[in-house]
Order: sequence, then C-alpha cells, then structure tokens
Amino acid sequence: MAVATKRKRATARAPADVDRPRAKGRYELLYEQRHARDILTAPARGLHFDEAAGNRVVEFIERYCRHSKGEWAGQPIRLEAWQRQLVRILFGWLRADGTRRFRIAYVEIARKNAKSTLAAAIGLYLTLADYEPGAEVYASATKKDQAKIVHSAAEAMVKLSPALRKYLKTFRNNIHCPQTGSKFEPLGADSDTLDGLNPSGNIVDETHAHKDRALWDVLQSAQGARRQPLTLAITTAGVYDPEGIGWQLHHAATQVLEGAVEDDRFFAFVATMDEGDDWTSRAAREKANPNLGVSVKEVYLAEECATAQREPSAMNAYLCKHLDVWTAQALRWIRPDDWTACGTSPAPLDGQICYGGLDLSTKLDMTAFVAVAGDSATGFDCLFRFWVPEALVQARERRGDTPSYHRWVEQGLLFATPGNVIDYAFIEQEILALAKRFRLVQIGFDPWNANQTAVRLQQALNPANTKTGFQMVEMRQGMQTLSEPAKEFEKLVVSQKLRHGGHPIMRWMVANVTTRQDANGNIAPDKSTSTGKIDGVVATILALGRAIVTPHRKSVYEDRGLVEVEL
Repeated sequence: MAVATKRKRATARAPADVDRPRAKGRYELLYEQRHARDILTAPARGLHFDEAAGNRVVEFIERYCRHSKGEWAGQPIRLEAWQRQLVRILFGWLRADGTRRFRIAYVEIARKNAKSTLAAAIGLYLTLADYEPGAEVYASATKKDQAKIVHSAAEAMVKLSPALRKYLKTFRNNIHCPQTGSKFEPLGADSDTLDGLNPSGNIVDETHAHKDRALWDVLQSAQGARRQPLTLAITTAGVYDPEGIGWQLHHAATQVLEGAVEDDRFFAFVATMDEGDDWTSRAAREKANPNLGVSVKEVYLAEECATAQREPSAMNAYLCKHLDVWTAQALRWIRPDDWTACGTSPAPLDGQICYGGLDLSTKLDMTAFVAVAGDSATGFDCLFRFWVPEALVQARERRGDTPSYHRWVEQGLLFATPGNVIDYAFIEQEILALAKRFRLVQIGFDPWNANQTAVRLQQALNPANTKTGFQMVEMRQGMQTLSEPAKEFEKLVVSQKLRHGGHPIMRWMVANVTTRQDANGNIAPDKSTSTGKIDGVVATILALGRAIVTPHRKSVYEDRGLVEVEL
C-alpha cells in the first residue's frame, strides 16, 4: 500500500486503478480469468457482480483507515490497483438474496506486501460497516501474540482516524462499537476458552504456521447463525505439510483457480513465481511481490536474493518468504492441462468387455469404483462411481469444506449412503447392477478393508455350478503390483487416450495425487503425501491393471471357467 502525498515519488506513480507494469504469475492470471469468466457464466448460478458493493469497501478503507508505521505513518491508505481489484472482487460478488458470494477467502503472497495492513482494514469494515448487528470479528492465529499483529494494526488505525474514533472504542485488545454491540478481538489457539463464539468475520493470520485444523474448524463451525460470514485466511508460503490447514487451503485455492474444483464460496488469490522460472530474476520477484517498489523495497529484495545465491542455507528461506514457494513440496503427478486435454466423453460401456477397479474406504470415508473398456492402442472409456456416508456430506457442508460434497450429491456425481458410516451392502448392489449392464470380466481390488465385500460380490454373481459373473482379483498397494498400470495411466493421459468426460470428482482427485518411486524407477500413487482424496485414481489404476494383463476374448469364462480367489 502507499499514500497519496505531495512527495515527488508518490505523485509520480500510476493512478490507483491502473496496475503498474509487472510480471504476473500463472495463478494471479488464473484469478483474473476466473473473474472475467464468472461475469459471463455466474448469473446462471444465481450470482451477480455489484461493483458498487465492492467499491464501498474500497472507499471505507481509503477514506477512514490510516497507516500506523513506516514512512507513511498517519497518512490515509491508498490501495494499489491489485489490492483494489482484490477487495472489489471479494466484496462485489453477491448471491441472489443480496448476501456475499464468498464465505472463505484465501490470500497468499510473499512477505512485506502489506497483508496485515489490508487484513486489519477489512476487519474494521466487517466490525463497523458490514450491516451485521452485533458483529463478532476475530483476528486468529496459533498464538494470541501472533493474532495481535493484525489486531494491533487495526487498533492503531482507529486511534489515528477521527472518523473511526466517533464509533469505535479500543480497550485492552478489544475494539468495539457501543451503538451496535459489535466487537473485533484477537484470538489464539492458546486462548483460555473458545466456547460461545458467534463470529461474523474471522481473519486467520499466517495459516502456514497452523499445525492442524483445530482452531480453523472451531471458528468455521461457530459461524452457522450468521447471514454472510467471512473467513479471510492470509499467509505466506510455508513448509509442505499435508496435515496442516495452510497447505490444505493453498491446495484448495490452486484447484479452484485451475478449475479442478468449482466452489462459488471460495475466493482465491495466490501470488508466486512459476515453476521453471529463474528464481534469481526480477520477473520472479515481481510475480510474488505485486507491491514491489511500494511496500517491498527493490534494493532490499535484490540484496536478499544475492545473499541466497552466496549462502545455500539462505536459499529456502528466500524462496519461501520472498518468492512464496512452499518448501519440501511433493511434486504433483499429472499436469492439469494434460488431464483436461483428454476429457473426451467416453463411449457407453453397455455390452462391452469391461474391467473394474474398487478402492474401498473405511466406513467413514469415500469409496470409488471405476470401470474401463478398450485397449492401450485405441484408448479406454471410463465410468466412475463414488460413495460417501450421508453424515460426512453434512459435516463438510457445515464446516464449509472445499470441495463441496453436497453439490456433487445434488449433481448426481456422488452417492450418499444413509447414516454416519458407509453402507457396503448398498455399494455391492450398485456394482452388481452395473455388472448386469456390462460384460464385466474382472474387478481388481485393494484387500485392505475389502475382503468381505470381495467375497460377497464373488458369491453374488458366481453361484455354485454356473459360469456367469466376474472374477475378483486381489491387487495389493505395492510398487510391483501398481507400477505398470500406474505408468499405463500416465501414458494414456499424456497421449489423450483415457476418455474420462471431465468428471469433476476425478479432476479434483487427479489434482491431489502425488507418486512415490523406488530405485528401479517403479512408481505408485502415494496416499501419504497426496493432499485430499485420490481413491478414483487408485481405482482407475486397479481397473487398468486388470485390462492390460488380461487378453480380450468373447468371454473369458467360455475358455477356462471361473478361477477361485484365495482370500
């Protein structure tokens, strides 16, 4: 951020609504493209963009909020063009009932780009001007002292602004409005109690430092009584940790921006250098630091870059904090563009020789079944089925998790079995119904959690003295079993021969999956480092594993009869 003053340097800058020429990273460009695309398509989903609503927040910040530190201390805040655009998009998109579209906002950007200042100003707006009687706004972090950084910036803004002081009072880590009963306070995971909260706004500072979801989930679940609650997560990159809420939110944000997940509730802005960029270049610095030359001093960043080049021990810190690169990050297996490119609609599988893959979950999670028909030369057509317990759908919806299982259920892409645990019998009947439509030859399955289901499926279509049905084939999740079909999966995707029809759940799972590799070059999906569910990918690999080792015949059972499975 910068200030409109009479100093030559300030007045020489471009007008606030004109972005200074600079390099932009892929995710920032995708963020702009998402907004432009939504202008055309979102009205069909009951959404509309009200620029005046967004400008109202911009005007509040620039008219009433002041800098409290540094060379512009005491001066009114003047937002840079990228910040104005961010605020307008976040607050300008509305639902049909006039409430805000976005309920979770994730903003990831390198250090010194005025994140805390912007977050503090937004917190004051939510407290005073959001038309929310009795607003409760929290600046939250792993430690209350960390949460005080944003809150202290907001307190200083109130003390420096005569207009804000008319309505807001500050006292011992509390900003409150006597007329409306609204308040803005810091809150840490180490606070004495987290009971009785009813937050209308939650500003989560440095989410990369949160080791788990505990505080996040408490505050999300407490927002249910509010008309248009907003959670603003603001952070730099951190150390890759699939269990950390910071990485999970980063991953969700990149999936939304890439189109792997559609979630109208989730706002995402990520400024980082691109993969393959020269990390020492000015372009890399510009992509991760849209405030370069304003709040981020060019000389300072160039010196930090030079230090990282001289001292290898400083390189990771420079990449993480100044170029917004997550360190120790597992590499994603399938490129989103490659997966999208092979999204041709599959041919119907009815009557075709098919092979299945079943990745059966625990009773509290998602189960996937995939059927494929075809061959390696011409490619494979795919059919996907996914099931979860109904209670899990409801729990995710209450928490506001991304992606929305509820939306997928409504779209007929995900099937919710009654109750709070998954109904294996329901799944078995669904698979048997599909088997009657297809010429299903074999189903590969992971024996973990699946032995009894495999026995029941085998017995259901293979009664004594008959030669009908399919064979259940155990496929353990080791390198030797999965490497060949995993490489086949990769080859089919790259060559656009896996016709998946752009199934949204599979698109999400493919974006989640990472692989492990041994010394011999064998590969397999790695659930331990993948972020989010990958069951559909595993089930597809299991199905391909049977298809590529089993010769196509009129009927495999006509030649050799049934093969018993030892379970």
